[in-house]
Amino acid sequence: MQAFIDQSVCFIENHQAWAGLVVGLLAFGESLVLVGILLPGTTVLIIVGGLVGAGIVQPLPVLLAAMIGAALGDTISYFLGRWLGRGVVHKWPLNRYRREVARARLFFHRYGFAAVFVGRFFGPVRATVPLVAGMMGMHRRRFQIANILSAIIWAPIVLSPGWLVAKGAGSIPELDVTSLFGLAAIGVVALIIIAVIALKLRSRRTARA
Repeated sequence: MQAFIDQSVCFIENHQAWAGLVVGLLAFGESLVLVGILLPGTTVLIIVGGLVGAGIVQPLPVLLAAMIGAALGDTISYFLGRWLGRGVVHKWPLNRYRREVARARLFFHRYGFAAVFVGRFFGPVRATVPLVAGMMGMHRRRFQIANILSAIIWAPIVLSPGWLVAKGAGSIPELDVTSLFGLAAIGVVALIIIAVIALKLRSRRTARA
């Protein structure tokens, strides 16, 4: 895994014109069922965020590629779930990951639309919730709304830790493109925290009702 991380970061650093494509493929794999469980894509993307903060890689192509790749990965996982049906969890290779699938099914059963949206930000269910949504017959339009919105928010969040480290926690950067990128990411993090709190409060109210 470490070799993969080092080689990916080295390639992006030395071939900056290909940074968007590589990031898009990493985000795609990170969101794809099974592949996302094994691929250390998040680690590479965090480091790429540092390259953006250091001014080595342009932010806009990387950001857009991460959004598109993430949305496409979830879309394919969703349609695989619809096509293969619920019985796929008993077949290879998913039968080796029954615990992860069961966790995603419980999460989806409790939260539905919100599970698809918020699930992207939680490692244990990120790569399996879209598959489960397809298996459980979630409406295509509802899924894509949650999928695309979460991808738009996820991309700056996953890149922002590296960006912030590169900029330096003790300094105030100038308001250039990458600075605005970082500020937007921080704002998005706050929105996610608020959304998670709202979901918890909603689940407690439902349990009491």
